[in-house]
Amino acid sequence: MYQNKPSEAELAAEKAKKELVAQEAKVKENAAKLTAAPVATNDTLQLAKLQKTLGSFAYSATLPSAKEGFTTIENKLVILKIANKGGYIAEATLKNFERSKKGSGDLVKLIKDNNAQFNLELATVDNHTLNTKDLYFEPTLTKNGEDQILTMRLKASPTAYLEYKYVLKADDYMLDFDIQSQGLNTVLKTAKPIQLEWDFKTYTNEKSISYENRYSEVYFEYEDGKTDYLGQGNDKTETAEEVSYVAYKQHFFSSILLSSTPFKTAELYSNNLVKDDKVDTTFTKQFKATLPLAFKNGEIDQKMNWYYGPTDYKLLKSYDRNLEDIVALGWGIFGWINRHAFIPMYGFLSMFISQGWAIVLFTILVKLLMSPVTYKSFLSQAKMKVLRPEITEIAEKYKDEPMKKQQETMKLYNKAGVNPMAGCVPGLLQMPVFYALFQFFPAAIELRQQGFLWADDLSSFDSVYKLPFHIPAYGDHISLFPILASIAIFFYMKMTTGDQQMAAPQQEGMPDMAKMMKIMVYISPLMMLLFFNSYASGLSLYYFISNTITIGIMLVIKNYIIDSDKIHAQIQENKKKEPKKQSKFQQKLQEAMEQQEAMRAQKKKK
Repeated sequence: MYQNKPSEAELAAEKAKKELVAQEAKVKENAAKLTAAPVATNDTLQLAKLQKTLGSFAYSATLPSAKEGFTTIENKLVILKIANKGGYIAEATLKNFERSKKGSGDLVKLIKDNNAQFNLELATVDNHTLNTKDLYFEPTLTKNGEDQILTMRLKASPTAYLEYKYVLKADDYMLDFDIQSQGLNTVLKTAKPIQLEWDFKTYTNEKSISYENRYSEVYFEYEDGKTDYLGQGNDKTETAEEVSYVAYKQHFFSSILLSSTPFKTAELYSNNLVKDDKVDTTFTKQFKATLPLAFKNGEIDQKMNWYYGPTDYKLLKSYDRNLEDIVALGWGIFGWINRHAFIPMYGFLSMFISQGWAIVLFTILVKLLMSPVTYKSFLSQAKMKVLRPEITEIAEKYKDEPMKKQQETMKLYNKAGVNPMAGCVPGLLQMPVFYALFQFFPAAIELRQQGFLWADDLSSFDSVYKLPFHIPAYGDHISLFPILASIAIFFYMKMTTGDQQMAAPQQEGMPDMAKMMKIMVYISPLMMLLFFNSYASGLSLYYFISNTITIGIMLVIKNYIIDSDKIHAQIQENKKKEPKKQSKFQQKLQEAMEQQEAMRAQKKKK
């Protein structure tokens, strides 16, 4: 008897088996009582209702812990409150970020008050269609070192269940999220995938609702590394294949669902909820994604991740999942300049000084780097200014022969060694930098709730006076940095347009460019004032400093570097030399002019 006695493992297995049998007997007993009872009580009526509506998952409703309630998991960065009903996150709070105004104490909550829903639509073999958002899961919280592990089970029996598994690490915005089933191959219809539905209404978290709404949209990665977004507007839809993540971006914060196994298809939806930013102040966008969960051998096993955190380029890039692509830095060369030049440069500066002074120093460095281009532009204008009398003389001499006038003008440029396009090229070279910076500052979360001078938040407008009325296209407040930037642009354009008019005489048969340029001197600052009044004050600060520095560089170059007499002497020396060989472009242009002149002469003969 001693030699044949059962081991401890066998005894434990036998005990578990007895408990399982007892649980199944209890369920059968309850069901028997229900059918045998001559008069139904409230409890039995409720149980009958559950069996009728829940079918195979009625067992879950008999568990004491599968009822109204929440389980909270948190680390240094986030607080996540998971509801038993639906098994999804009922609240997601970011511990290091505050809404709208710094010091308010009101933390950013990406999920609260049922603004988000996560649901699986289950089709059972007993012809029930169930939604997990309406069912109660049984929670179990454990720890593995500093990791918190929460399993939420929706049970059809003690051994058959659907499970959500959350794993939150000690210092991370990203958490593991697995959906798996056990023993449901005889409970659920497995011919078609289960539809996963993720609905989300994005709360406003910033001072300017319209500005925040402009940068809130759906991003997704598909077909092995391609990234796209749904775009702004009402009722925007798109279907994508092989989707590896879906991101609901809220300007400075994002909620992202990632999957290690791409979803075969994804149906995505976005709708704008801000019709009037004076009335619609709670939500900005409504997002929805429908994703299929395929069965494998009759069961579900999908390994995923949730991310609830800041839309921080460096942080998102650290996950090595292409998440940084949701930060709108511009396409092509513009994004390349931001990623490889401006983000590292500004990040380095902001390590040592405040954000406002970092913008000032950053602007100075950018302008110094671009100063050789600026110098080339001004030098070209100075050369054109020196040639103006001779160009005017040619224009007067051949005023009745436009083609001949153009040919002689080109010959003068060639002899003098002056390129009329040289003043345009530097401007074109600056355009990628200008556009890259336009994308950079709205995406820089480092500016959020960082003050400078009178601005209390460099990521939003710097209101110095609240208007008692609303001005269309302007707003109901006065921002000071856009006013300063507009004044700087006015004086900059006044100087540059004056030089250009002096350098290039008006050509007959051409539009009156001088008048247009005079008008633009006033229109451009006005557009700046209207467009940037509700934009980030950090961007307006950059343009104010940038144009002020440019004006200073122009004055230095014109008064201390460029000598008109020397330029004139050099041009006269160039005329004595053999003309430079024309480029292919110049040759083709010359040939085209000659052909046109010949055709014009033939028409005159006829």
